[in-house]
Amino acid sequence: MFTRMDRIAIELPIPEIGDANAAAAVQELLGGKFGEMSTLNNYMFQSFNFRGKKKLKPFYDLVASMTAEEFGHVELVSTSINLLSKGNTFPGDPDIAPLQLGKDARNTQHFIASAQTALPFDSMGKPWTGDNVFSSGNLVLDLLHNFFLEVGARTHKMRVYEMTDHPTAREMIGYLLVRGGVHVVAYAKALEIATGADVTKMIPIPNLDNRKFDHAKKFEDQGLGNILYTWSVKDYRDIDQIWKGSHPQTGDPLKVIIGNPEGAPVPDLEELPEEFAPGITRDDYERIAKKLMSKL
Repeated sequence: MFTRMDRIAIELPIPEIGDANAAAAVQELLGGKFGEMSTLNNYMFQSFNFRGKKKLKPFYDLVASMTAEEFGHVELVSTSINLLSKGNTFPGDPDIAPLQLGKDARNTQHFIASAQTALPFDSMGKPWTGDNVFSSGNLVLDLLHNFFLEVGARTHKMRVYEMTDHPTAREMIGYLLVRGGVHVVAYAKALEIATGADVTKMIPIPNLDNRKFDHAKKFEDQGLGNILYTWSVKDYRDIDQIWKGSHPQTGDPLKVIIGNPEGAPVPDLEELPEEFAPGITRDDYERIAKKLMSKL
């Protein structure tokens, strides 16, 4: 079961003006084949379906704890898309076409389908699909797939980072480059323990250090590239049997933290009357407030 906190992983810059086309590109990091919807659902179903949990508990704990982190990554990318949609339309009479900027945007669904918020599809508007989930039941095969999935996700993040200089997008991507790098190393170490093959010699893929990206460097400097969280107060602690020793790239000691990162407040999205969102007028609000305060 999951416990939810009303926080996001990191504080994101709140822009004065967003970038609709950057929001469209960032959608790939959410609903693309290598996006956060894929990492979440791969690890979630693998953890649900895991055979031999007691005998192979450290591996189960690893996949299960990462599942919880990926929920937060889905929320972080979604929040970034929502913030990148800020200021792309304006309130006004319908006849003046207040959504006129949407017709020239790469992804018109953001304007038509979701009131300029994230949806589970890729950068071209193709919906995410369960076909992206791989859960073979074979531990080594699943770990190898997850390693490949994280490397693919890292590659796509780097490319989207190079597509936009918007600070909100880059802050999010910088953080996820670091956290995704942790997952790459974790699966490499798990494969080494399971098979004896030193997969860590293959990284980084692509052959580019996270510190080359300004918005990732500061998170590396904070040591976030060396930490794995249990995402539980009492469970999944056997990840320390895998996440141990030193980082293969930096030599820094690896550390397991019981629980979760502190996180940051979730931004409050502004009302968009031109999108009829949330569609609650002042009179509606006053009526709702009275009902909420009523004891009956």
